[in-house]
Amino acid sequence: MKRYLIFAAIGPFLGGILQLFATTFASGYWTHPNAGVGEFLLTFVRTLQFAYLFGIVPVLMLGAIDDILLHVRRMGPVVRVLIVGVIGFAAAELAYGSRGPDSGVVQFFLYGIVGFVPATLSSWLAHKYAEEPQAVTTT
Repeated sequence: MKRYLIFAAIGPFLGGILQLFATTFASGYWTHPNAGVGEFLLTFVRTLQFAYLFGIVPVLMLGAIDDILLHVRRMGPVVRVLIVGVIGFAAAELAYGSRGPDSGVVQFFLYGIVGFVPATLSSWLAHKYAEEPQAVTTT
């Protein structure tokens, strides 16, 4: 249960700020001389509720994938974190990457990172704090 709480608390927050950054970068906001970080953060605070509203289900699905991969015996935590991150990258890229007037390598990576970073960080934190120690069996 801790695993899902970690994913639900951290995933939409990081995904929301990265989504806003990717959108503002793709629109050319940061090239304007009057572009301010304060306005960016204010917009993030105003849209944080929508990040949780629309991001909670995809993040919980990534948490379920992480939970399933936890039970694969021969898979280490690093491999599991990377697999969950790649799935998050692919899902975010498919959901957001082909939107908008321009597409290319920069947009591909910007929108892929929106899914990769929250998935890997949540998976790593779940490994660090939510996994229960395995019982040692003697033969």
